[in-house]
Amino acid sequence: MPGSASPTFRRRELGALIKALRTERGWTVEQVAEQLEFSPSKVSRLETGHRGASARDIRDLCDLFGVGDQRRQQLLDLAAAGKQQAWWQSRNISYSHYVGLEAAATVISDFGLGVVPGLLQTADYGRAVLRSTRPALAENVIEERVASRLERQRLLTSDNAPQFEAVIDEGVMHRVAGSSRIMRAQLHQLIAVSESPGFDIRLLPYKSGLMPSSINKFILLTFAEATVPEIVFIEHLAGDLYLDRADEVAAYEETFSLMREMAEPPARTRDIMRSVANALDS
Repeated sequence: MPGSASPTFRRRELGALIKALRTERGWTVEQVAEQLEFSPSKVSRLETGHRGASARDIRDLCDLFGVGDQRRQQLLDLAAAGKQQAWWQSRNISYSHYVGLEAAATVISDFGLGVVPGLLQTADYGRAVLRSTRPALAENVIEERVASRLERQRLLTSDNAPQFEAVIDEGVMHRVAGSSRIMRAQLHQLIAVSESPGFDIRLLPYKSGLMPSSINKFILLTFAEATVPEIVFIEHLAGDLYLDRADEVAAYEETFSLMREMAEPPARTRDIMRSVANALDS
C-alpha cells in the first residue's frame, strides 16, 4: 500500500477517527475543547492531523467518548505511528504536511497551471522555476528544494506506486523555464513518463476554450483507507489550503473530470509535446 507508514498520514487517519467519534455524539469542537480543557484550535488540529497526539491526549479523548479497549489501543497505535520520523521532516520543505499525505496516496490527480507538476519536473527545470518564482531564495536553499523534489519523485517508481494523472494547460508547454535546452529536456521527460504504465498525462489546449471555472493549481489525493476522506491541496501565496469536506472535494473532482474530457488524449498529448520540443531544437 503506497506510503501507508507515512507518519503524516497516520496523524490524518487518527484525526479522522477522532472527528468521527465527536460527530457521532453530535458534539462541536468547542464542546470537546471545553470538557477537556483544550483550546478549540488544538482539537481542530488533532482532527486534521496537523498536530500529533500524546498518549495523555488519547487517554482523555477516549475517556470522554467512552471508547472501549480495542478502539483505544488502535488510537494509541496511530498516535505512536504519527510521531515517527520520515525523510521529508528533516528537510527545509515548507509543504512537508502535503508531502506526507502525497506519500500515502493511491491516486494523485494534478492540474498543472503555469508550470509542470512537481513530481514530473527535471532538476534543471525545477531550479529555473524556483529562481523565477522565489527570487529571494539563496542558491543552497534552491538546491535543497530541488533535491527534495527529486526524492519525492521516487514515489512514482516505487513498489505499489500510486496512479498519477495530470491535466496540463497548453501554456505550460510554451512558457520557457530557464532556457530552450532546459525546456526541451523537460518536454522529452514528460513524453517518456507519459508512456509508462500508471501515468495519464493530458494537455488542455487553447482551442478547448475557457476552463470550467476560474481555478488555479490544485491536486486531488485519494487514499486506500475508507476512514480518511479524499483531500484537495491548493497552494497559494498566502499559504496552503486543505479541503476534505465531501461537497468541496466533489466540486474539484467534477472540475478535474471536465478538464480531462476537454484535454487531448495521452497519445495526442505526446505528439504535441514532440512538436514543441522539435521547434525548440530548431
